[in-house]
Amino acid sequence: MSADQPTVLVVEDEPAQLEILAYNLEAEGFRVVKAEDGEEALLSVAEETPDIMVLDWMLPSVSGIEICRRLKSKPDTRGIAIIMLSARTEEVDRIRGLETGADDYVVKPYSMPELMARVRAQLRRVRPATVGEKLNYGDIVLDTEGHRVYRADELLKLGPTEFRLLVTFMEKPGRVWSREQLLDRVWGRDIYVDTRTVDVHIGRLRKALCQFGGDDPLRTVRGAGYALG
Repeated sequence: MSADQPTVLVVEDEPAQLEILAYNLEAEGFRVVKAEDGEEALLSVAEETPDIMVLDWMLPSVSGIEICRRLKSKPDTRGIAIIMLSARTEEVDRIRGLETGADDYVVKPYSMPELMARVRAQLRRVRPATVGEKLNYGDIVLDTEGHRVYRADELLKLGPTEFRLLVTFMEKPGRVWSREQLLDRVWGRDIYVDTRTVDVHIGRLRKALCQFGGDDPLRTVRGAGYALG
């Protein structure tokens, strides 16, 4: 698995529909995690925060609306893009879904190409680097397609791991990433790397960002991890 591959958690209690969704999302290049009820979905998020969630409203154990409310009320999960799927066609239901925190609302039956387009639109919002967009933070510009980083118009020299770390930080400025989360995002879940390795590469990234001067934009949060800004 690529460490940069976006993750979609699909929560759907109809097995056939779950498999169709997973098949189409994998064909789009996503890594797919599946859950068949609300409890399983919440456990999955606790283990690994997905980038996007395709969430059915009507679920056993915990409803999609309740899952959405819980995730959007917590700082560490409110950044997950949630696309709510529902057979409810009334405007009041759509409004309720969006007011609970859903980022998009799709009525069943839906067109699969349209749903995939909506997933891609959310991906552009939550992980712009995966669709080749330039990222900006202060005087730092990161060109994901050209694989270049500039600070105050000076081209910086970064190793590939430092580059991926910076992409992660610049996609979500201000977010505190734990060492374990950075290992999953930058190195990949299938590779064993000691958490101290993260500290080494953070040190290299700091040095690279300040090679032509300027303040260190990275912040160490004691007992929690690292953040940009």
